[in-house]
Amino acid sequence: MKYFKKLVGDRIYLSPRSNEDVEKFTEWMNDFQVTDYTGRSGTIMSLEGEKKYLEENSNTQGTFAIVTLDENKLIGTIGLEKINTINRSAVLGIFIGDKEYLSKGYGTEAIRLILDYGFNYMNLHSIKLELLSCNERALKCYKKCGFVETGRTRESVFLNGKYYDIISMDILASEFKESYIRNKNVK
Repeated sequence: MKYFKKLVGDRIYLSPRSNEDVEKFTEWMNDFQVTDYTGRSGTIMSLEGEKKYLEENSNTQGTFAIVTLDENKLIGTIGLEKINTINRSAVLGIFIGDKEYLSKGYGTEAIRLILDYGFNYMNLHSIKLELLSCNERALKCYKKCGFVETGRTRESVFLNGKYYDIISMDILASEFKESYIRNKNVK
């Protein structure tokens, strides 16, 4: 698969996501270690189903593959979804599917790249997200990136015999001050 360096960071870059990666995404979406934290473990994902999902949930403005700079290896996906041009808002979605790259800062770097892009190129005002309360690793990452908790929906997701809260978070453009895209031309 050929990837394109749209947003370059220190160890990764974000490339427009391609449906050619459907087999890798299908593999990840059938792995409990990935899906337990996305709330999709109760779903069996076929190759055709994942292809349809990728087609329906991709946009040309903010859907990316996360690729390592050193090996050009696909390790996950990140995107700005539900983009609202009137309210200048979007919803962030991310997962690192390659377990070798979990808890090593790759998700944090990808989020910072897409926040820089969303606020400084797409002119967004607010980026929101939701996560399960059992996903402590993600919660720590989002807080590190500047997201703040805005609310909870209690015991709303059933997973492995228990109910978990959904935590809502957001970050505003005025709260994001850093520059993370390394291949910017205008500084």
